[in-house]
Amino acid sequence: KINISYISASVVEEAQELPLCSCRMETPKSREILILADRKCMATESVDGQLTRCQDAVLKHEMMRPSNSVQLLVLCDDHRNGMVKHQCCPGCGFFCRAGTFMECQPDISISHRFHRACASMLKGQSFCPHCGEEASKAKEVTIAKADTTSTVPPAVAHGPATPGAPEGRADTTTGSSLSVRSAQGPDASPVPGSSRTSSLQAAMGPTALPTIPSGAPRETLESILVALDTEKPKKLRFHPKQLYLSAKQGELKKVLLMLVDGIDPNFKMESQNKRTPLHAAAEGGHKDICHMLVQAGANLDMCDEDQRTPLMEACENNHMEVVLYLLRAGASATHKDVEGFTCLHLAAKSGHYKIVEHLLSTGLIDINCQDDGGWTAMIWATEYKHANQVKLLLTKGADISIRDKEENICLHWAAFSGSVEIAELLLNANCNLQVVNIHGDSPLHIAARENRLDCVTLFLSRGADVFLKNREGETPPDCCSHNSKAWAALQANRKERDAKNSRHSQAGEKLLHSDIALGQERVPIPCVNAVDSEPYPDDYKYIPENCVTSPMNIDRNITHLQYCICKEDCSASICMCGQLSLRCWYDKTGCLLPEFCREEPPLIFECNHACSCWRTCKNRVVQNGLRTRLQLFRTSKKGWGVRALQDIPQGTFICEYVGEIISEAEAEMRQNDAYLFSLDDKPQDMYCIDARFYGNISRFLNHMCEPNLFACRVFTTHQDLRFPHIAFFASENIKAGEELGFNYGDHFWEVKSKTFSCECGSSKCKYSSVAMASLQADSTPEEQQQPSASPDTSSSNSPSSPS
Repeated sequence: KINISYISASVVEEAQELPLCSCRMETPKSREILILADRKCMATESVDGQLTRCQDAVLKHEMMRPSNSVQLLVLCDDHRNGMVKHQCCPGCGFFCRAGTFMECQPDISISHRFHRACASMLKGQSFCPHCGEEASKAKEVTIAKADTTSTVPPAVAHGPATPGAPEGRADTTTGSSLSVRSAQGPDASPVPGSSRTSSLQAAMGPTALPTIPSGAPRETLESILVALDTEKPKKLRFHPKQLYLSAKQGELKKVLLMLVDGIDPNFKMESQNKRTPLHAAAEGGHKDICHMLVQAGANLDMCDEDQRTPLMEACENNHMEVVLYLLRAGASATHKDVEGFTCLHLAAKSGHYKIVEHLLSTGLIDINCQDDGGWTAMIWATEYKHANQVKLLLTKGADISIRDKEENICLHWAAFSGSVEIAELLLNANCNLQVVNIHGDSPLHIAARENRLDCVTLFLSRGADVFLKNREGETPPDCCSHNSKAWAALQANRKERDAKNSRHSQAGEKLLHSDIALGQERVPIPCVNAVDSEPYPDDYKYIPENCVTSPMNIDRNITHLQYCICKEDCSASICMCGQLSLRCWYDKTGCLLPEFCREEPPLIFECNHACSCWRTCKNRVVQNGLRTRLQLFRTSKKGWGVRALQDIPQGTFICEYVGEIISEAEAEMRQNDAYLFSLDDKPQDMYCIDARFYGNISRFLNHMCEPNLFACRVFTTHQDLRFPHIAFFASENIKAGEELGFNYGDHFWEVKSKTFSCECGSSKCKYSSVAMASLQADSTPEEQQQPSASPDTSSSNSPSSPS
């Protein structure tokens, strides 16, 4: 097989064959893709570097695509015509509508558009991906937004001009300004005798005073300017470094002297991390000097080596007046430094309440913005124990469930810092006490390790699990010193829980296993039996994700993935993965939105490893695995079952149906079909999951005629529509202690009702012995009915054909 593919590749290369486009080909309509598209156009347009979805109504359902490497699309008439005219790039699948593209013109009436980076490559040469002509014959064209049909390229086409560095200078005066910087960039050196110097000097006469920011000592500045006017003939000269030092020390007179002398206000001090005088003035809180520097042409958003701006210095050092002035002058409040910090992060970390409050009031700030460590302003305020700031952020809608790069949430950091006041605020705001980070540590583990007695006591009073083990197998008492007060409190709680468990044990409930997942899940899954002497089930291999036991051609090619180019958490509506799913269906807590259709769930495409977004973005839920505390327990009539050990909100991801992926032909040969779950509802080319020999906790979910779970098809690491992940979500709010189950479907009971009946106990049960007897009596009243047996159905915990 390897040799054949090698020879084929060689033959193709020698013949100089190239993959050509399929722009004019049609493929029969697909019900799956029509449902995915909601009968709306799936075209994505590239307009001036921005991607937009069409969403117009589709009249013709046959699908098209520019090449085999792009997914099939259902298109409106306008984009069908554009596809036929070769306006869709075969490399990325985006329609080249407006902006700068490559255009190959093999004929006077035909033009082929594509992106330069999407040209076909062979033996180091590039070719048009539409027709195979050499790319050197193609021209770079710039198409105006309104011109989407022209095939004739302009005579001279240029790429977009490289924009110059922003000056960041705003005119905050109403009178004459100190300086006019004409045609000079922010880093330009002063030229002797230049217009900048002469304009500065002309502006320094007593009759041309600069406008002073409100509240500044105008009389003082007037006297300085008068003095300057008399000193001008002395022709003072200063080293540019002196401007930085005077700005830092608040020496307004010297700053004005140097600006009059033509020293560049954007001079970068090499020994001070390449900071400018405006950085120094902002850090020192010298508003008047900031104003003079800005009027002289200082760049508001000039960055030092750490990518810090003057506004960031003012925010970190709690200079409210300077912050107000710089924002009013036009400084950017959303800029990030080398560690991903924004002004909000710096102010929150330092506990500057008024500045945080004002930044949020501007409406320009993302309150949940994460830095490079995944930390939000809420996390920084929590770690540094700024309780008032935490209250403010909570009232402004900050998300307390956001995870950092090690999957800690705010409550972990409250435990780390030992702030019981903040921990209580977070718990009162419904923060999840049972959440664990990548090390398996709960907030109680952290509080125990840091010997935070008050937090330990609070968490225990709110029901924290003292027996929960982390990835190292440690419970919270194992994490702290045995002579500490925190350890004593944990031991007392453990004894109390042991006594309670003992009472349960005396009542008949036995803990058979502390974790049937054997540490393979993020949370342990205990197994208990209060019904009979049956040991915990071990006639299968527990696996946390699907496996294959025979060759299965799943398309995992990363180049075939649709992906997003979002920079952070995919909260914007332009996220490509969200658009593939019709929209992003997860809220900020990872739950499905209330409007998600549970009866006919759409396919969900989560962000994948080809995406540019963060690993913690909100469109990644199923791929993060099981996070809900569950328990395997022995039921009285149905064998084994699964119940919740915590309250579960509606829309929460519970677990994935995991097992062995097999073909329909293989499924037909297997004797035990009780654990089969179909991956599709198509009659042909069907695959299914068999959890009989390999599976996870989902293999024990029982049937319910009134289910509290429903299944949804989700794609994470690949987008091969034949092999979705089967994810179970809560269809309602579920209380701790309730059994979990889903509807196996009518086809399952058509087969299995001859063997056993349903024991779900619902008043609306359609498959109980009574309901089945009634149904049979209605259909054949003359026949004598036999009572239906109710055997142990512990091995029948998944449907062979779900609805």
